[in-house]
Amino acid sequence: MAYIPIDDLNVYKLAMEIGEEVWASVDGWTEFPKATIGGQFCRAGDSIAANISEAHGRYHYKDRRNFCFFARGSLLETKTWLRKSHNRKLITDEANKSLFKKLSDCHYLLNQYIKSIIPTPDAPSGTLLREPEFPYGNVEDIDFPDTF
Repeated sequence: MAYIPIDDLNVYKLAMEIGEEVWASVDGWTEFPKATIGGQFCRAGDSIAANISEAHGRYHYKDRRNFCFFARGSLLETKTWLRKSHNRKLITDEANKSLFKKLSDCHYLLNQYIKSIIPTPDAPSGTLLREPEFPYGNVEDIDFPDTF
């Protein structure tokens, strides 16, 4: 698998847009909503891209997948804060619809990204992130039982 710079990942670019859009929305709120809902809304929105970038920097696919799961959790949290903000008339209908669409698109892309980093048996050589050699001798020399 060829290395793809993080700035070329569509899921990361969209997550960055979401964080900026959330920030721009919350920045105009009055003090009380900004201090209560706004801070958590911004942290959750920014955490999506932050966890994707942390995943991208990890070596083992299990670490990558785990941080992508964290990103997905932050994405769902962001949807919750969006819904609460809209219900409390802090976000317009138009802004709610636009941001919800971006979050839904990002959710889809993130699920596809998670699927892409999980190794498969038919993956080309060099794409599986694992120990270079079987740690207990040659795998061909082990008599595995038919059932486990």
